[in-house]
Amino acid sequence: MAATLRDVARLAGVSTSTVSRALSLPDLVNPATRARVRTAADSLGYEPNKAARGLITGRTGNIGLVLPDLANPFFPSVVKGVQARARAADVAVFVADTDEDVAAEMDLVRALAKQVDGLVLCSPRAEAEDLKAIAADTTVVLLNRIVDNLPAVVFDHEDGMRQAVAHLAALGHRRIAWVGGPAASWSSDQRGQGLSQASAAHGVDLVEVGHFPPHYDGGMAAADQVVATGATAVIAYNDLVAIGLLARLHARNIPVPTRLSVVGIDDIAMSAMSHPALTTIRLPKQQAGRLAVELLLTLLDNPAAAPERRVLPGDLLVRASTTEAPQ
Repeated sequence: MAATLRDVARLAGVSTSTVSRALSLPDLVNPATRARVRTAADSLGYEPNKAARGLITGRTGNIGLVLPDLANPFFPSVVKGVQARARAADVAVFVADTDEDVAAEMDLVRALAKQVDGLVLCSPRAEAEDLKAIAADTTVVLLNRIVDNLPAVVFDHEDGMRQAVAHLAALGHRRIAWVGGPAASWSSDQRGQGLSQASAAHGVDLVEVGHFPPHYDGGMAAADQVVATGATAVIAYNDLVAIGLLARLHARNIPVPTRLSVVGIDDIAMSAMSHPALTTIRLPKQQAGRLAVELLLTLLDNPAAAPERRVLPGDLLVRASTTEAPQ
């Protein structure tokens, strides 16, 4: 039979109300008493009832995670980081997939906000004003998006693009194509800006091919336009787009990397399995998920805390899809 609150109280030598406060509102209980209650609960294997605890604390013990596309291999790694940190805090995670639909994103966010204590919004596509309106009613942390002073975890896209351009310039490439992601993507905009700055610094001609869906078919669609630019190297919005580029270039008998070098971004698992293996910018996806939950839990425990912004660096991984520019 599972241990009860009364069992813990009897073993710890305190009242049931003291046990309840010690487990739900520990700051209101003397540290020595709190430790005695915790020891008793652990020895009995007692698990507090979340619903009952919620009546006392006003917290559900749940957080929401909203993603643009769970089928994209980038996001499951983020989910693993979010779940690992939430599990350590005894918090459940509700996951919602917007399928890259801005209208659906806002509907899901509003619905989910009523069922959770706070939200992690990963790469949200909504307008900044809409996100600020949500944050006014619900505790929110953004992941891979910056909106004014909202708390956020982001990647250093500028430095990642600097590394990619420096690598290609060192190989003699002087004309580089950029295949951007969705027009509403904040990260695509940031990467494009970083590329412009890095290209100017290295005296490289940057050709912007356009905005494409952030998956394999987007790369397939972009490949012919990339070839038409006369570029000797291309940087893709993400690894999925880059792998689509590789497939289309192979179909056209355009050798990679001897004719065209290809660089991706993210370092998803399949980037090392592509042929040739993909040079990419590795982003710390799981770490980002853990940090986002960390920021969210801090704000839930202390709503008056100043919003934080964490910036995580990326690393260039050189593989077989890049080489010296053709002469």
